[in-house]
Amino acid sequence: MTNQLLTFIENGVGRIRLNRPRAIHALTMDMCQAISTALLDWAQDDGVLAVMIDHLPAPDGDPKLSRGFCAGGDIAMIANSAKADHSDAENFFRIEYRMNHLLFVYPKPIVAFIDGIVMGGGVGLSLPAAFRVATERTVFAMPETGIGLFPDVGGGWFLPRLPGRVGAWLAATGTRIDGADCMAVGIATHYMPSDRLDAVKARIMADPLGLGEILHENGEAPPTSALEAARADIDRLFASDRAEDIVAALRADGGAWAERQLATLATKSPQTIKVALRQLREGAAQPDFAANMAMEYGLACAIIRRPDFVEGVRAVIVDKDHAPRWTPATLEEVSDATIDAIFTPLPPDRAWTPLPQLAGVG
Repeated sequence: MTNQLLTFIENGVGRIRLNRPRAIHALTMDMCQAISTALLDWAQDDGVLAVMIDHLPAPDGDPKLSRGFCAGGDIAMIANSAKADHSDAENFFRIEYRMNHLLFVYPKPIVAFIDGIVMGGGVGLSLPAAFRVATERTVFAMPETGIGLFPDVGGGWFLPRLPGRVGAWLAATGTRIDGADCMAVGIATHYMPSDRLDAVKARIMADPLGLGEILHENGEAPPTSALEAARADIDRLFASDRAEDIVAALRADGGAWAERQLATLATKSPQTIKVALRQLREGAAQPDFAANMAMEYGLACAIIRRPDFVEGVRAVIVDKDHAPRWTPATLEEVSDATIDAIFTPLPPDRAWTPLPQLAGVG
């Protein structure tokens, strides 16, 4: 494929290197397909002992192009498809979610270096990995409710399994957290300074079977986590699965932290706040990751047919006026019937399924 993505084997390590610095390495359909193809090939190759996912340094070290691991997916394409016949968007979600699932069930150890921005599609690319390395530059978020989407790519599985109500808070508000926060709640398995990464990667390349030990030896205690300091407020004020109850609790609290959460929630799509909270509740009860991805694919197909997604992309990404006109405009106007309709399972001929080649993996 193009140089947007490099996949190759180096000293027994299957390497996946993102290379779209001007788009903060956002995933395209071709990139997702290429990642799955490489992973399937490596699963059958006894010479591949581990997989490493990272991003290439920006050309000439340009700081403007060195901001992150992966900022998401091809939102512009999805929005354009949502305004047309939806087919490209649905195909993208199907391929991306199959890649997410393949990563989750992969039989060989995977390490993802989440150095810099990791949002949306980047979360789906990294959280299934057994080892997830954060740094002082890590900025993690699932900001989808701000564009009328929902925390997909496995968010329904991963977020409700974080401690307390952290997942519900991240899903509803889209709050950005740092590497120390990621370590505090288990999003990251290791923390180390970014200037140590090249040496650590070189050591892994020299000794793929020692991957876990190498990361352990080089990891260090992160700084104090601001998220951990807010855990009591998060668990108390985001305790409900009902968005209206959360808002009422925040208003009743009246503290500075609660006021900031209210201000943030006021900018998000009321519809997809409710979708996200139900998604996490249902995701927590799913029997396996594949069932969760099938649910999320149905949600994606429904959401792109509703006005908030196209409007959210317009306001945040295209026009950048950050003044979306949500439909409906308030939580109270988003009926239970609307949410039930969005969660209606797809008919079998449209439903998401894992990659058929997975029968040969493992």
